[in-house]
Formats: sequence, C-alpha cells, structure tokens
Amino acid sequence: MAELDRIRDQFDITPYFNIPVEDSFKDNARLLYIHNMVTAFYRRDLQVIDPANKIILDAGCGTGSKTLILATANPGAKIVGIDVSAESLKIAKDRFQFYGIENAEFHEIPLDRANDLGLTFDYINCDEVLYLSPDIGYTLSVFQSILKPDGIIRANLHSSLQREPLYRAQRIWKQLHLMDRAPEASDYQMLREIMKNIKDGVALKQITWKSEYDREGSDINLGMNHLFIGDKGFEMPELFAALDKSNLEFISMVNWHYWDISNIFKDLEELPVELMFQLSEMSIAEQLHLHELFTFGHRLIDFWCGHPQDHSTITAIEDWTEEQWQQAMVHYHPQLRTENFKQEAIAAISEIRAIALHQHLPIDPSITPLVDSLVTSCLLPLIDAPRSFQWLVQRWQAIRAVDPVTWEATTPSQAMQQVKDILTPLQEMGYILLETAKVN
Repeated sequence: MAELDRIRDQFDITPYFNIPVEDSFKDNARLLYIHNMVTAFYRRDLQVIDPANKIILDAGCGTGSKTLILATANPGAKIVGIDVSAESLKIAKDRFQFYGIENAEFHEIPLDRANDLGLTFDYINCDEVLYLSPDIGYTLSVFQSILKPDGIIRANLHSSLQREPLYRAQRIWKQLHLMDRAPEASDYQMLREIMKNIKDGVALKQITWKSEYDREGSDINLGMNHLFIGDKGFEMPELFAALDKSNLEFISMVNWHYWDISNIFKDLEELPVELMFQLSEMSIAEQLHLHELFTFGHRLIDFWCGHPQDHSTITAIEDWTEEQWQQAMVHYHPQLRTENFKQEAIAAISEIRAIALHQHLPIDPSITPLVDSLVTSCLLPLIDAPRSFQWLVQRWQAIRAVDPVTWEATTPSQAMQQVKDILTPLQEMGYILLETAKVN
C-alpha cells in the first residue's frame, strides 16, 4: 500500500484534532495571534494589513479546528481547506456549519496537488502536516506556484533532534509490522502490552512513554507519535535547502523569541571573543542551526516564508529618522483589541495599578510585561483604533504634564522621547505595531 494511502487511512480512522464540533480553540489568544495574518506580514514588512477579502489556504486542514482559528483571527477573509482525509473533511464542514461561517470551502486534495484548485492565495497555512510529504521541497514549490507575489506561507516540520527517541521507537514498531497499514485498535493494544512489559528503567520507555497512553481514548495521541505513518524529522539545513529549491525566502520563525541565539547564553559579554566574532559572521540559517543543536527541545521547526522581496525600502525601527517617527501610526495588535482587554485596562487605570499584557495575549511565555496605569491610560484609545505617534505624544504630555521628581513641565521633546521609550519594547515583544512611510 502506498504511503499516501496509509496516511489517508490513518486520518480517516482517527481524524485529528477530533474534538466535538462545538468545542474549539478559537478563543485561545496565543493561537489567534499566530494565525492572524497581521502577525506574519508585520514581521516581514513592518506594515499592518487588513485581512478582509484576502484568500487563505489551510493546507492539511484536518477536522478544521485550526481552520476555525484562521477564520476567527482573520475576519472577512475567504478560507479554503484541503486534506486527503474525507472523514476529517466531513468534521471540518460540520464545524464551520455549526459556527455559521459561510465564506469557506473544503476539498479532498493532497498537498502537492493544491494547484489543482486554480486559485492563488494571500496566505497559506500548512500546520502539522508538511513533514509527511515525501519531498518537502517539491510541496513547497507547489505552494510557491499558487502564492501571490506578496503572499506568505506558514509551515512547520518535526525536529529530528527533539523526536529522535520516538523515531527509534517507530523503527521497532515497523519491524513488528505495526505500521504496515493504518493502526487499528488491536495495534494500539499490542503496543500497550509491549510497553507495559518493558522494565521501567529501559531508556526507550522512560523517554517516549507517557502515562496517558495507558488510558482509554489515547489512541489518537499514540497514533500521532509512536505509530505515526509518514512521520519524518528535519534540521535547519534541510529546511533552508528546501526553501532554496522552491525559490522561497525565509522570513522568520513563528516563535522568534525562542529562537534568538543570544538567549541561550547567560552573558554575551563574557563569551570568548572568537565565539562572538563567529556568531556575528553567521547567517540566520547557521544561527538557527546552532540554536537547535544547543537546545533540541522544540518539537516543531515553525517558520514563515514567501517570495523574495525587496527589503531596501524597509527601515528597522531602531534606525528610524525623526521624520519617520513623526509620520508613524501606532496600533495595538488586533488580538489585543478586545472588549475584555478594554474593560481590564479601564479598571487598571481607575485603580492605579499595572496591567499584565501577557494574561490577555501570551505571545512569549518567558516574557511577562507589566504596564503601569499611566502608560495604560496613554495607550487606551488604541484598543478602538490606531493613532498617530504625534497624537500619542500630545496625549502623553497631557497625562504626564510634569516630571514627578523635579515638578518641571514636560517639554514636547521629552514627551516624544518618553513615548518612544514606551512603544519600542512593546513593539519588540509584539504587542504594539508601528508603521511608517517606506523609504523611497
């Protein structure tokens, strides 16, 4: 039986994620942030786009649980989902019907035939499925052919470094013919009996077996790990080789905070000069590869890419001129522009207390920014609509009219610098989006 047929059968038998249609992740702020097109496009262009009337492909949509997040995060966009599993697509259609989302369609098509749709897309989401392709470079080439010139692809691969113990386990199960076909209930039961009889001190059992696998209803998790047909792992050099093959340009890691090479060291200034020099000379691909070799703890190599772009018109915010700051517009990220956040911000201002942005939008678990009540007051109007930098400076000068130490009046130039100091770290973390006119 061909591998694609076995993969299709596996997802027909155990659709993924097979949660009830009335349940969803659509209120998960972190997932909404990742799936919002604004996040990806801003990472590349430092410009805030409107997702309305964009066309999004969810390649490998499964049961539509993540597709629903795409639709929720990108209001007004048309959603097209494709998958090889007819059973999964039935659930996806039922899910969208339950939530009354009409601007969506679903097709039973494998990834490498996505061009059969005859459509071009502003955004392609390929979550938790690209690693099943027999040739990821070819599949990315297909995506490249149907991506609009300024479009973006989000995709991910399993890390061979993080999942190496599971791949060893899969080699065993293949030898025992548990993966010759799509796993059935008897295969999962045999696997449980084998693992139950292995001594607890055996490395494979210690590393790869979870207590939840012994419980009823865990077949799907076992199937997505121990008995995952077509599962393959990759390292960064293989990803960048596939991007080169498909003429796609790397944009960013989705979890870019985690992948910052500088974050793995206690103190960069204490590193040997030779290493600092080598790090400064490394390409982004080399830095990412070094990071995964040091850490090997992230299951997914999760990235954005697109057609090669002209970056000469984009100026990093730290290099903005005064004129660019004067022309700047300031936005809260769309996933912060909620009524719940607005009411919490108003309460924080009234009670003169800080507000924890990460509780409303957990962009990076390692970053827990607190914003005091004065800053919250200044930024409050951004929840309703973006404002110009100059407008915020004037608002800040009114809110903080005098220096609390010297009691001297805050000058326009002081207010301007203080607002820059407020916005810049929030922009780096992803909560604030700053855009200005591009350099000609």
